[in-house]
Formats: sequence, C-alpha cells, structure tokens
Amino acid sequence: MKDPTEYVITSELFNRYEKNPILTSAEWPYRANAVFNAGAVQIEDETLLLVRVEDMCGFSHLTIARSKDGKTNWKIDDHPALKPQPDVYPEEIWGIEDPRIMYMRERGEYTITYTAYSYGGPLVSLAITEDFQRFNKIGSIMPPEDKDASLFPHKFNGRWALIHRPVPIYHAPSGHIWISYSPDLKHWGDHKIIIKARDGGWWDANKIGLGPPPIETDEGWLIIYHGAKRTASGSIYRLGLALLELENPEKVLRRSSEWVFGPRMIYERIGDVPGVTFPCGAVVDKKKNELLLYYGAADTTMCLAIGKIDEILEYILSCPKG
Repeated sequence: MKDPTEYVITSELFNRYEKNPILTSAEWPYRANAVFNAGAVQIEDETLLLVRVEDMCGFSHLTIARSKDGKTNWKIDDHPALKPQPDVYPEEIWGIEDPRIMYMRERGEYTITYTAYSYGGPLVSLAITEDFQRFNKIGSIMPPEDKDASLFPHKFNGRWALIHRPVPIYHAPSGHIWISYSPDLKHWGDHKIIIKARDGGWWDANKIGLGPPPIETDEGWLIIYHGAKRTASGSIYRLGLALLELENPEKVLRRSSEWVFGPRMIYERIGDVPGVTFPCGAVVDKKKNELLLYYGAADTTMCLAIGKIDEILEYILSCPKG
C-alpha cells in the first residue's frame, strides 16, 4: 500500500463543458426517465454516443445520438439501437446498460461490451457492429457478478484482452480491475487482477471499475477509472488515472493517488443516484490535443468534460509507480 504522503497535488485536468448537461430526457424523441452512461466513438467527422436510456418501467436500453462537434446539435434516433431480448438472451431480463465501444483494427468492426442484468446479477455481454445499424449479439462472455468491461483494440501474443470488474459474492462490497484473455472473443481465461481497490479511507477503497475503454498513447494505455467511496449518505463516484504498459497491459506503470474528477455541480449531486460522475466513453482529438470525456451525472443526464492530452499524460507520469 502506498503511503498517503505520496499524493501528487493536482490542478484541474478536466474542465466541464459550460453547456452541461449535453443530453437530457426532456429532449428525447420518446418518453424516458433518464439518459446517461454513454459509450462514445469518433466515426469520420461525427461523434457517436450509444446512450443508456432508462424507460418509465425502470429498464434500460441503448440509443444512438450523433453530433458533428461532439458538443452540440445532437441528432437522436427515434428508436433504440439495442434493446433487451430476454426471450433470446435470458441474461438481459432486467435490461442492458453502460456500453463501452472499441474499434478492432484487425477485424474492421466495432465491439460493444455492455452490462446485461440477469436474475443472477449483472454480467458482461458483447455485441459487434460494422456500421451501428446492424448489430450481432454474441451474448454473455463473463458470468455474474461482473461489469465495467472493455476490450483492447488489438491482440497481445495472439489473444484478445478484456478489462473487467468482477465482484466476489462473499466479500462484497469489494471489487478490483481484472484482465482476461481469449482466442475468439467468446472463451476467456488467464484471469488476473491488475489494479487493486485500496483499503481504508481512500477515495478508491473497496470498489473500483473501468471508465472509458483503454486509450492508447505513446506513454502507455491510459486508464480512467472510477472509485466508489461509501459515505453515510451513499457512495460517491470519482475518477482517477492509471497507466499500463503498451506491450504488456498487465503491468501498471503509474497510478494516481488523488481523484482527478468528481461530483461538484448541482446536476452531478442531485438526481436519481446523487453524487455520481461516471464515464463510459471518451474521444481523443489529436489535432486539438483534447480528450473529450462523456460521463453520466447522478444517473440522470449526459455531460461532457474536456482535458488536454499532454497535461493528462504529464500528470500521470508524475504519479507514484504502480
């Protein structure tokens, strides 16, 4: 365990978009309770969000919203892109949620890892698409209780790699970030913990999980992760950073001691689940040196925070070694 005196003093790495929230249920083309926790991807000159939508019955599905600048003038589909299909995929009986999108260069297609909510609890499911019009559901790839999953964009030593967060039944609430490997995206093994939740009073004690998919940089895989700290009024979801080695993502090079982003604004503190900043998607704009972080606020609305890539990397490289 790192000594708390190893804190690195932070500045504001991520600045909130001044027009937050960027998407709310009030502007949705059909009746919905909340819109939040969207996966994100840049396709040519357009940002695509795959938004978690909670309907008025309490179940979630995924709907596409598009924007030219990734900030304004969102065009929202008038129907879900992915809906629960419990008659075919019984693990989706209580809805699907929290998608993470990764473009697989070797396959020429996009993978969507999402949480399916089964009778046995949440688990990791996978869907594949080439165009975000037709989707091929692979089904569950990890048993419950597991979530916060994303694939890496290419293989390591001939195998695909998945980051995810299982939770042990007999030691809950607790959860660490794991990595697993597969030859075919269906059968998984060699499961290992790579980032442990801290103990005690830390902001990321007991339970952590992946935010957006891993972001490839010259310095390593940038990991934005959440820590859920339990308080007398519930859990607070804040964000920290880690850096994994490019050729061996099991190796943690750096990890932030402090959180770098957390609930502050009224729309992050008041909602269906107060005190939550939870990103599932990010887009890198190399020309502008920007990282656009799309996050759900209080499990109610979609918001945006923007950081400078070089400043984020400078910060994580100043953090304690993993």
